[in-house]
Amino acid sequence: MFRKKITPFLIIFLLFALFCSQAQKTAIIGFYNVENLYDTEKDPITNDNEFLPNSTYQWTTERYNQKLKNLAYAISEIGKEQGGVVVLGMSEIENARVLNDLVAQDALKPLHYKVAHHDGPDLRGVDVAFIYQGERFEFISQKPHTLTIPDNPTFKTRDQLLLVGVLDKTDTLYLIVNHWPSKRGGEARSAPLRMAAAQLTRSIADSLLKINANAKIVIMGDLNDNPNAKSIMNGLNAKGKMNDVQQYDLFNPMWKMYRDGIGSYAYQDSWDLIDQIIMSYALLQSKPNKYKFISAHVFNPNFLKTKTGSFQGYPFRTYAGGSYAGGYSDHFPVYVVLQK
Repeated sequence: MFRKKITPFLIIFLLFALFCSQAQKTAIIGFYNVENLYDTEKDPITNDNEFLPNSTYQWTTERYNQKLKNLAYAISEIGKEQGGVVVLGMSEIENARVLNDLVAQDALKPLHYKVAHHDGPDLRGVDVAFIYQGERFEFISQKPHTLTIPDNPTFKTRDQLLLVGVLDKTDTLYLIVNHWPSKRGGEARSAPLRMAAAQLTRSIADSLLKINANAKIVIMGDLNDNPNAKSIMNGLNAKGKMNDVQQYDLFNPMWKMYRDGIGSYAYQDSWDLIDQIIMSYALLQSKPNKYKFISAHVFNPNFLKTKTGSFQGYPFRTYAGGSYAGGYSDHFPVYVVLQK
């Protein structure tokens, strides 16, 4: 039987190939507002009345299962060629059950996702959460942070959830997922709420940076403001140009995307980029065998878009105009590429 002789040159070549494969390893970090992922059972505490089998929306088991299948397929396609999304922040999640039902879908089983969730105080019962590939992201801890408004003690909204873990045994990541207050009631009335949410997020980041100036922080979520809004530019103090970012600053790659006309959410023939991923200075630095930021994207393939009608090109949502459409969400997912 012929055996190829292993020469010193071949050994060097194999070692070089192994080094290159490790050096170019990629990790996808994403966020997705999945638009009202409720189960079909009545929650005695929260107001989930719209999403029950006998409600106006007629939220049946069949429709729930179809939504799970749709979302699972969409998530499985994000960064598919780079191994899929390693960590995905999510919003408009009713509870841990719907997340466990989601990751059990056939399209997501190969990625072996685990769930990080916390029941927050939102009156509609929707929370923020994470799913993550347990084989690549080692869970360390999670901690919710509640937004309080001193002059409005009855105000309740989604918590901000901090997830800490180790990516591919090399980088400790601090991920904060958000869903800031909406513009319901008008810009003037709601803007202070988003500013307060931004200041809470910034305080979480600052507390991490105070302990470790090189902390790799990823802030993500539906911020209900565009990258040029005061809440993000001033409240978070997130800079849109990489060259302006110093050690304790935050960088928002979505700022240039928004300036270039790219959006994740459409309303009245206007595109907004309210779904964003923002990061700390440490993720912009090149270090051997460590991850750094490479690029940011809105995931908007054709299957996630409405095909016809007055909303053609908009995100293909579950309900449109009160009628069941059988789509995915009213938001496109967003993600960033990290590479080492």
